[in-house]
Amino acid sequence: MGNRKGFTIIEVLVVIVILGILGTLLVPKFLDKPDEARVTKAKLDMRAIESALKIYKLENGSYPTTDQGLEALTKKPEVEPIPKNYKKGGYMEESSIKDPWDNDYVYRSPGDDDRDYEIISYGSDGKEGGEDFASDIYSYK
Repeated sequence: MGNRKGFTIIEVLVVIVILGILGTLLVPKFLDKPDEARVTKAKLDMRAIESALKIYKLENGSYPTTDQGLEALTKKPEVEPIPKNYKKGGYMEESSIKDPWDNDYVYRSPGDDDRDYEIISYGSDGKEGGEDFASDIYSYK
């Protein structure tokens, strides 16, 4: 019977069983990764927004008001106080003021506890409160 090449049906079945076991153990771990990545992106976005807010304040003397919102970083506000030294083209892209779940970031100025401002993402559910990946993400935490 010489040199036989290839796999027997038993060998193929063993490999399929092993892959099935690995799949049931590893797939759930990878399913959480997109949500973890979105939380990380929201935190990084908030840092970028904070940087843009600081430049805005340096050039215009104050942070945008709550009424002006983060839109003040993308286009010149038409609500008082109108900034006198607004940077041509704005301070950020319009898409940068949406969280990874495509909801607007919440912006308040002044913020709670004597903060100059606060930026909040309501997480995956887009509602205040929540648990796990639906919990709120704050710029100051």
